[in-house]
Amino acid sequence: MVLVGLGSNLDSPTRQIDTAFEMLESIPGSELLSRSSLYRSAPLGGIEQPDFFNAAASMTTTLGARDFLEQLQGIERARGREPGGPRWGPRVLDLDLLAYGDRTIDETGLTVPHPGIALRNFVLLPLREIAPDFDIPGLGRVQDIAVNESEPRISRIA
Repeated sequence: MVLVGLGSNLDSPTRQIDTAFEMLESIPGSELLSRSSLYRSAPLGGIEQPDFFNAAASMTTTLGARDFLEQLQGIERARGREPGGPRWGPRVLDLDLLAYGDRTIDETGLTVPHPGIALRNFVLLPLREIAPDFDIPGLGRVQDIAVNESEPRISRIA
């Protein structure tokens, strides 16, 4: 199973997330298994910007991790995300490869599991909905990873 985090805070963010789910279904050799509820969360990093909308997806794929990541980046570009920009800045669409099965990968431009999983309630709360028993390499089962459910501010909206 592959886990993907979705986020947006620009250009009709809820529409961006819905469209991204549709586009995930079109990745060659891949199937969308489940999608989480939508969450609204305060942005990280101290940059003044609108709240984010976040969700997570579980998928299967026959693609390798690097090829799958390239597909995610292609979806981001198709939705208007431009390369660069400030770290922690606003995003039309952000798709993160959170986990790729039981693999641990540390290559230039590709780290899985995603290094921020255990630190982000806007990742863990959606993952708990769709993959509570998934064992993230080096971290354990999603449902057993401690999460601060109020920091940053977050609420489930749909």
